[in-house]
Amino acid sequence: MKRSKRFQVLEQRPVNQDGFVEEWPEVGLIAMGSPNDPKPSITVQNGKVVEMDGKKRADFDFIDRFIADYALDVEKAEEVMKIPSVELAKMLVDINIPRSQVVSCFGAMTPAKIVEVVEHLNVVEMMMAVQKMRARKTPSNQCHITNVKDHPALLAADAAEGAWRGFDEEETTVGVTRYAPFNALAILVGSQTGRGGVLTQCAVEEATELTLGMRGLTSYAETVSVYGTEQVFIDGDDTPWSKAFLASAYASRGLKMRFTSGTGSEVLMGYAEGKSMLYLEARCILVTKGAGVQGLQNGSISCIGVPGAVPSGIRAVLAENLITTALDLEVASGNDQTFSHSDIRRTARMLMQLLPGTDFIFSGYSAVPNYDNMFAGSNFDCEDFDDFLVLQRDLKVDGGLRPVKEEDVIRVRNKAAKALQAVFKELGLPPITDEEVEAVTYAHGSKDVPNRNVREDLKAAEEMMQRGITGLEVVKALAKNGFIDVAENLFQLLKQRVSGDYLHTSAIFDKNFKVLSAVNDLNDYQGPGTGYRLEGQRWEEIKKIPRAMKPDDF
Repeated sequence: MKRSKRFQVLEQRPVNQDGFVEEWPEVGLIAMGSPNDPKPSITVQNGKVVEMDGKKRADFDFIDRFIADYALDVEKAEEVMKIPSVELAKMLVDINIPRSQVVSCFGAMTPAKIVEVVEHLNVVEMMMAVQKMRARKTPSNQCHITNVKDHPALLAADAAEGAWRGFDEEETTVGVTRYAPFNALAILVGSQTGRGGVLTQCAVEEATELTLGMRGLTSYAETVSVYGTEQVFIDGDDTPWSKAFLASAYASRGLKMRFTSGTGSEVLMGYAEGKSMLYLEARCILVTKGAGVQGLQNGSISCIGVPGAVPSGIRAVLAENLITTALDLEVASGNDQTFSHSDIRRTARMLMQLLPGTDFIFSGYSAVPNYDNMFAGSNFDCEDFDDFLVLQRDLKVDGGLRPVKEEDVIRVRNKAAKALQAVFKELGLPPITDEEVEAVTYAHGSKDVPNRNVREDLKAAEEMMQRGITGLEVVKALAKNGFIDVAENLFQLLKQRVSGDYLHTSAIFDKNFKVLSAVNDLNDYQGPGTGYRLEGQRWEEIKKIPRAMKPDDF
């Protein structure tokens, strides 16, 4: 057949390198509205749910039971479930109905009812609802700090730059598992060099992650996964109760934490039970609510390629973010794994969260080049910084970042590397050389820095954990070597563990260690002129990108 030249050109477009599939409900390859999703229903007797979404209590799996016993407001459940779903959907976008009233209704709804409600909304209406329903008034952002070499000095420099650029949380992980203590230490020191009050975590297996947190080497956790079908939970050797116990272990030591879930995970693991991705995700969100943790990282996360391949999949991702906010939980709303070769498509996916604002617009903006991102790459990375800043400026929206000057970034990167160099020396860890400090100060990524002696590093990292090194030893090492301001920032962060104020929903710190949360910064959006408004000093900051010409330039 003679080919159309236009179609031949279109075949080469980046979007046609992406994978797409038609809906296949039997295996769960359907974003919303599977014919196998249950119909909403509930029966309460003597204060106990005895039937939910068409299933008798005797037939509940352990997710049903956990939701019924811990996540639902049983006193209001039967009343709220009788309200037509379209009326509840209208409440989400009605500026005359306060957020608190909507939260009260959602707290009494079953998974099937919640999904039926949000299915009435298009993406514009969902964004309107997210703007109203997010817990914290002020939006924020989180980044990934990783590199292929697990190079500690580079991690510290990148963490300092990320903090300086405005990220309120920073997350690392490892290429080699045994590097975890060094990676946690590196971004801890780097983040507090860039700006005091930035929260950090090291995403590794749960026992190690909890140990690092209890020793003060991290300040929050979120990679505690929950799932929407019993078999997937069991495959992870977990139950909702074991996850709730783990959450309480973090909270008891003053550590902020949230769970992680996302549409598509059950499909990937082969046990979607023929249900839609969003229905299963609604179960995950209610498990999170029932466990009592302050929030959830969702937005498909590492499974984004699955909803991204089916019709309405990106809409379902936004819907899961919305459900999280409507259940009065903090939401770190994804955008953290690359899913498309198309710049247009990945930007469109991100705008769903940037425009209305969420607690964390990215649950991992890659503040490093994507070749160094050990979370499999992010939807945006450090090479997109300037584009992101211009989007904020173009649309007058707050994405959590601020314009920076090159000389300031060089300064904080150098200081962070030197601070970590001093800590390594003081703690008797393998030395960070002046050559390494110089390289990471100016580096774009790990291709620009020398290799470390990995065997020596790994041995020292294990010994560091055996010696019981804590955050307090790091504070002492910094202070002893003249990094007084960094030591003070880290000490203040450790003190916050005692007060526990940042265990409140959606808590972050400003540069003065003032907690902003849903308690003292509650979202009060009810239409034009209310809620978070980008104005004053913050708007002036966002406007002044370095390349903008000034009147006196003419």
